[in-house]
Amino acid sequence: MFSKTCEYGIRATIFIASQSYQNHRVGLKDIAKKIDSPEAFTAKILQILSKNNIIHSIKGVGGGFDIPKDMMKQITLAQIVIALEGNQVFTGCGLGLHHCSEEHPCPVHEKFKFIRNELSYMLETTNLEELAQGIKSGDTFLRY
Repeated sequence: MFSKTCEYGIRATIFIASQSYQNHRVGLKDIAKKIDSPEAFTAKILQILSKNNIIHSIKGVGGGFDIPKDMMKQITLAQIVIALEGNQVFTGCGLGLHHCSEEHPCPVHEKFKFIRNELSYMLETTNLEELAQGIKSGDTFLRY
């Protein structure tokens, strides 16, 4: 459903949030290892997330990535997805057609519209705080 960029971006952000809850900054190597992502690719994703003020980057000794605890409740999965992929997941055609609308629907338009709306709702109402707490408590995992 999501591109690899978006999948890794969501995983990385959740991991950073879970570490930030414990007042830890994390480095690129640790993030890439924990989310099972290539390091160079992860670096590009983190740069995008940092430019979009979803994560904070601190350079130098003692640096790394973090997310202030007070921001975690405000950051939604929708913001991460939009930063990495734009709004295509919220507006796009289920078959990837460029011209699909109510007036000129694709064969799956009506059924996909329901799924897209449910996905949009989930992304817009799910925040980093709840996802980080799941990792912290051990109820959810980022890799097997």
